Amino acid sequence: MIDLDQWIDNKIVQNVFIWSCLFLILLGTVQAENKVLTVLVIIVMIAPSVYISNLLILPYFRKHIPTFFILSLLNALCFTAVAVVILSYALEQTPQWKMFFNLFGVILLALTFGTALKMARDSFVRRQEEKTAELKLLKAQLNPHFLFNTLNNLYGLSVLKSDKLPELMLKLSDLLRYSLYDTKEQFVSLDKEIQYLENYISLERIRLEDQTEITFKVNGEPGDKVIAPMLLIVFVENAFKHLGSAPGIKSRVEVRLSLRDNMLDFSCINTTDNSRKETSLEKGKSGIGLANAKKRLSFLYPNTHELNVEQDKMMHHIGLKIRF
Repeated sequence: MIDLDQWIDNKIVQNVFIWSCLFLILLGTVQAENKVLTVLVIIVMIAPSVYISNLLILPYFRKHIPTFFILSLLNALCFTAVAVVILSYALEQTPQWKMFFNLFGVILLALTFGTALKMARDSFVRRQEEKTAELKLLKAQLNPHFLFNTLNNLYGLSVLKSDKLPELMLKLSDLLRYSLYDTKEQFVSLDKEIQYLENYISLERIRLEDQTEITFKVNGEPGDKVIAPMLLIVFVENAFKHLGSAPGIKSRVEVRLSLRDNMLDFSCINTTDNSRKETSLEKGKSGIGLANAKKRLSFLYPNTHELNVEQDKMMHHIGLKIRF
């Protein structure tokens, strides 16, 4: 599939395919004694005019539209005249106005389609570049967000001079190694992403001790499936950040992943403190990670994901389903 995509994206292959199709179309429509020669001459005249239009004239479309149309018309007239002279000489005929108008129509049509294809392709490439740039920005925002939370944990334990600090630092080292070196690609192994979650939750267990009931379960085998890096961690981070409990109820975080029939079913639940004035996961700075995760999902899984966010005075619940 990757090789096929490379062929499709290759500009040379695209141009050869388009000109080959045009050659076949003209071969079936041109009325002349020597069809092949006539069509070849037409192609030879059309090609330079199309490339001149796309490379030199098209930029004027965004700068000054009247100039664009004037230059396009002159371009078509010039190459039509040259084509008429060459064809008349090759076919040993006297130049005729009928031949001029026919060739002018063909060249003008080719210029119109060529310009439209060029504009469509440029627009598509520009949108893809913008999307890629935004994805990189979102990933760059996620990593510092995670680091900030973890450094807060380290600071808290250092103040208490806890014996758990060395183990916590080792866990942090593993997490940073993954976020710095294993997330450069658009997708990573799902198995690595799950291991990353497990390390993070282990780190939180060390910090919270017996204060919170923490559950992490994975059902099914990841196999060779891949996922956007550091996508699920955002929801787990939010669960611990908004962690709280009502009087007489122990705080709880429950993370579950289920893999079956090319479907990832992710669930993250945490108790919350109903005395807080602001319980929304998406209000203020605390919602940056979740908002970015939603954007990444819309970019990378536009029609293959389902995200549900539910919250009340007692619980926050994130449910995410991704079809591979």
